[in-house]
Amino acid sequence: MKQKDIEALTLVELREKVQEEKATLNKMKMGHKTAAVENPMTLRTTRKLVARLSTELTKKSKATK
Repeated sequence: MKQKDIEALTLVELREKVQEEKATLNKMKMGHKTAAVENPMTLRTTRKLVARLSTELTKKSKATK
């Protein structure tokens, strides 16, 4: 997901997307611990996406206050 796409999301959409991506990351981590993951770089990209989404969520929530 590109930064422009992230910036275009609303607060509600950002919250949903963060929860969704965190759940995906947890599943990937558990899968990585029990068996080999096909592409371990997906863990890194998903973790960075969660960080980008969280940062934008914080930025937007502070702007509305």
